[in-house]
This record gives sequence, C-alpha cells and structure tokens, in this order.
Amino acid sequence: MNETSVGPLAWVNGSDAPEKRAINLGFMALSDCASVVVAATQGFAQPYGLTLNLKRQASWANLRDNLVSGELDAAHSLYGLIYAVHLGIGGIAPTDMAVLMGLNQNGQSLNLSQGLQTLGVTGPEALARHVHQSRAKLTFAQTFPTGTHAMWLYYWLASQGIHPLQDVNSVVVPPPQMIAHLQAGRIDGFCVGEPWAASAVQQDLGFTLATSQSIWPDHPEKVLGCTREFVEQYPNTARALVMAIVEASRFIEQSAENRRSTAQLLSAPQYLDTPETCIEPRFTGDYADGLGNRWQDPHALRFHGNGEVNLPYLSDGMWFMTQFRRWGLLREDPDYLDVARQVQRLDVYREAASAVGVAPCGSDMRSSQLLDGKVWDGSDPAGYARSFKLHALSDDAPLLAQR
Repeated sequence: MNETSVGPLAWVNGSDAPEKRAINLGFMALSDCASVVVAATQGFAQPYGLTLNLKRQASWANLRDNLVSGELDAAHSLYGLIYAVHLGIGGIAPTDMAVLMGLNQNGQSLNLSQGLQTLGVTGPEALARHVHQSRAKLTFAQTFPTGTHAMWLYYWLASQGIHPLQDVNSVVVPPPQMIAHLQAGRIDGFCVGEPWAASAVQQDLGFTLATSQSIWPDHPEKVLGCTREFVEQYPNTARALVMAIVEASRFIEQSAENRRSTAQLLSAPQYLDTPETCIEPRFTGDYADGLGNRWQDPHALRFHGNGEVNLPYLSDGMWFMTQFRRWGLLREDPDYLDVARQVQRLDVYREAASAVGVAPCGSDMRSSQLLDGKVWDGSDPAGYARSFKLHALSDDAPLLAQR
C-alpha cells in the first residue's frame, strides 16, 4: 500500500471519520461535471470512507429543488444558482447555502443559428446591426435565470450595445435540450456549457460566436454546492467530499491522456450520453467555431490549476451578486462581502486542500479584467454594479421569473 493511501485510511478510522458515508451527488450532463464523475467512479472517494451516488438531473431547476429538499446532499451546480437560493431570488424561500469549492473555470459558449449565419450575421458588429434594425426580436436561450450562462449571455450582449432584457428575448432551456430547440427554429442562439455548443457545430446547426473565457479569462463556473445545514450537520463528510473531488480534479489535469480518458468516460449513456468526438476537442482546448476557424484555446476548460480553480474566492461569489443587482434580480444592494463570507466555505476548502497536499492560496479575492475593459476585484461591488451603461437598475425593472 503506498503512502498516499495510508493517510486517508488512518484518518477514516479516527475521530475525523465521515458522519455520513453515502452521498447523493447531483450533476447535469455537461463536460464540467468531470471531477465529480471521476471522484465517484475512479476510486477517489473510497479512501475517505465515502460512497458517491451520482444522480443526473433533468434541469437546473430540478437540481435546485432536490438540493434544497435534501434529496441531494451536494451537487455540481451553477454558481449563481447557489446564491439565488441563499438570497431567495426567483420566488423561492431563502435557504442558507454553501459553496464548498470551485469545480471548473472556462468552457462555456455562445452559439448562433445557421439561419443567422446564412444572413451573414457571423460577428459581434453584424449581430448588433441585425438586432437594432430588425423588427422581429431574436430569441436566445440560457440554462437558468440566475445561472452563469444567463450572466455570460447578458454580459456579452451588453458589451456589444445590445440590451439583453429589452432588445432580445431570453428563454430558459435545459442544456441537453438546446440542440433540439435550435434545430426546430425555436431559438436563434444559446449560451450553454459544453459539449452542447461543440455538438451544434459538428451537426452544422450554426457556429460559436464567443466563448465564455473570451468574456472573462479563467472565470468562475460550476461549484460544489450544498445547504449550510449539510455542512454543519456533517462537517467531516463535507471535508472528505472536497478532498476526494480536489484529488480527482488534480488527476484529470496530470496528463493529456488523463483528459482524454476522462472525456471518454463522460461520453457514456449515464453521464453525457453523447459521442466522445463532441466532448474531447473542447475538453482539451481544441476549438473549431463552424466558420472555418480553429485554435488551441489558452483558457480552455480547467479543473484544478494547482488549486487556483478550486479555491472559492469571495470575489467570485460577489461578482454574481453584482450582476443580479445590475439586471434587476436584486432590488437593493446586499452586503456583498458579508453574504459571500456566509456562502463561500473557505474554511472547509482550505482544510481539505491542505490535507491532500494542495498549496494554500493566501488571498480570498482575485482581480480580473473582462472583455469590456472593466476590472473586477471585489473592492467596490455596489459601485461596480452601477458602473455599466446598460442595466436594469431602476425600480420598475422587470424581475425575471424563475422557471
């Protein structure tokens, strides 16, 4: 038995043993569920005394409801979903929530339809012209009203002078259903996680106009989310779960072969149920946009980055709240930093990361520049939310109904 397995087994048998050993772990059929699938199926959980029962969810709304009800113990989740539940946005009662770790950065895409491509609407300027000159509104799909894809879609459109709540229609479609909606002509474009954007390109159903990493290089994306009650009731279990998934995240990035084999694993019917050829290229950063352009993306989907991906930065959680405020989902400014400190469980993450030999990151904040030139560092969230030319900050701004 090697040294790495002696430690965990000794730990499992001691006073730090998990209080709950069988975990119902939710996920959506997306490439960025990789670390939870690998942790559950490739032997990363068992050394910590855990059995991870993977539960694929039909939509983000289903995942949210099952997380709040306790049917799921934890889940591969949208960042904004956890914060929306915590703040009671979308017609549901607020429930104290927790982000245990970041699961990935980058790797989402904004695609447009073949119909728009035929019209020559293949770039940002052409899209802006079309939106402002056409009598009929375009319809774009995202995956959840407070989710990351809604926020990337809105941010990108607004950066091009297109108001996402006034100039176009926005609808909610679960990720695996995006292609069918595009094919049926019900939507003109979508923002979604892979492999669905790559799959649309491979099926000649349009093209990728922008990647999410072109909006914000190394942006926060999915998280390991749960209720605060789960962490407080089962603190050892929460820590062990993070340890297993951090180790799985590190494994995926250890070699090109590990990435390829993980992409192959994800293609199975019980996970993404889609051909490996739709998963692997963008999983490994090999992009083709459907317009004849191909590139190796320097900010492709990543799962670990020596712990940089996994640290639940306070500023990452705060950013989503600034966008909720910007688009009228929050009527007033919350105490951004205080709410982020409640939700982001840096204590659990740092204990777990240290236990598996991941060097701790000293800062709880990080600074990033987005595609419109604005710098986000968490220092003035209320001012940042008000700094945008396009917004829905007025009191009569429409609230987006939860689906």
